[in-house]
Amino acid sequence: MAWQGLAAEFLQVPAVTRAYTAACVLTTAAVQLELLSPFQLYFNPHLVFRKFQVWRLVTNFLFFGPLGFSFFFNMLFVFRYCRMLEEGSFRGRTADFVFMFLFGGVVMTLLGLLGSLFFLGQALVAMLVYVWSRRSPRVRVNFFGLVTFQAPFLPWALMGFSLLLGNSILVDLLGIAVGHIYYFLEDVFPNQPGGKRLLLTPGFLDQEPQSLIGAVPAPHGPHFQGAQQSLTLALPWQQGTCQQLRAACAHSLQ
Repeated sequence: MAWQGLAAEFLQVPAVTRAYTAACVLTTAAVQLELLSPFQLYFNPHLVFRKFQVWRLVTNFLFFGPLGFSFFFNMLFVFRYCRMLEEGSFRGRTADFVFMFLFGGVVMTLLGLLGSLFFLGQALVAMLVYVWSRRSPRVRVNFFGLVTFQAPFLPWALMGFSLLLGNSILVDLLGIAVGHIYYFLEDVFPNQPGGKRLLLTPGFLDQEPQSLIGAVPAPHGPHFQGAQQSLTLALPWQQGTCQQLRAACAHSLQ
């Protein structure tokens, strides 16, 4: 009965949030069960464009590291802020929300080529947090119960905490940068004198969103309406595995 209740609750989650969260969980489960290896998932331009392993363009956004605290924290961020966006500013605009994912994924992939980044899921999370924070400027966020600040400071607080832990902030900066590009093109530039909306959702997404993607449920639960949001920090993935991936990437290019 408990599983049935959880399943019924999960089906109330908007379609895009539900699909992306489920894909991340299933990918991690497959790695834990050794059905897949991280080396089959990471972004490698050589393998993508010369070996035609095009699935890597998608799977590098789905894997957040081995099962553990980092994974659960990242899933919490994905579920919370993706859902609040989809039920908030994107309510009734599922096709536009999917296009935001596609836009962010393409730009992150292009910029990721410059930084030799192997997994971009955390950058996508940073983008979601940034867009939500800029569209919710009056919401106050409680940071670990220690300090409270306005939502627009949330992405920078996460990046600063990552820096204090001694981790690279390149992925966080990438997500913030792409999130700002999207926010500027979608929310700022169209409202400027002579400005217009440049990010137009493709017709194949916008034509029949109900049949292609699914309907968007109404907001569910009081925690999406309150003025305060609690925060749990997502810790960056272990550095040792990243070093192994760098070695594998260098070997594949030889």
